Amino acid sequence: MKSNMFFRIVFFMIPGLLMGSSAIAQTVPIPSFNLEIGQSSNPDQVASTLQIIAMLTILSLAPAILIMTTSFTRIIIVLSFIRNALGTQQSPPNQVLLGFAMFLTFFIMADPWTQVYDQALKPYFDKQIGQEVAFERAGEPIKKWMGHFTRPKDLALFLRIAKLKQPKNYKEVPLYVVIPAFVISELKTAFQMGFIIYIPFLVIDMVVSSVLMSMGMMMLPPIMISLPFKIMLFVLVDGWYLITASLVKSFTG
Repeated sequence: MKSNMFFRIVFFMIPGLLMGSSAIAQTVPIPSFNLEIGQSSNPDQVASTLQIIAMLTILSLAPAILIMTTSFTRIIIVLSFIRNALGTQQSPPNQVLLGFAMFLTFFIMADPWTQVYDQALKPYFDKQIGQEVAFERAGEPIKKWMGHFTRPKDLALFLRIAKLKQPKNYKEVPLYVVIPAFVISELKTAFQMGFIIYIPFLVIDMVVSSVLMSMGMMMLPPIMISLPFKIMLFVLVDGWYLITASLVKSFTG
């Protein structure tokens, strides 16, 4: 009886909400944005249109920029290694790992991003500098941060491929050379950390497999027996705390 009353209330509320929302839409002006292509006799309008298109292109590449120029690559790879080493299939799910990696990236990148805002975005919004100067200033803190975690060997590889002269200091290295060198350095570091993470869980799998074979239980999958032990080990040593602390310290040490 209560459930029928509830559905009746919802049934009568929905039309009222729709009518109220339509009335609000009629009284409150809603801003609109139109992008038209046509002829123009003013060069300034053409320049402004090209700037808008360039900004939209940069926004479309924002996910790739977030992944390639921050600590996100190392974090998500290490977290993926943890899940594979535990053998828990889809637990934690991908959305949880991606969300945790994203917010951990925000935490680690807080200092360089603050420098970008203070040195580039804020003066640009205040109309103190132009776009070219803003882009140049915005790239410096990020490039400096990536330089701390880029191996000289990887940087020399891309300098040699680009056929550039040996720079006198790190400021002379172009940003398009620093980013791929930083990425392969991060991949190597992440796989090194993943290898260390795998070792204790691999030992558990080997012990469980040996015990099952000695008992003649060859038809029983070892993963069914080793999975609870691996989860118990990970929980007892407070694995998420250790992994998070190791990841953060690897960028601050």
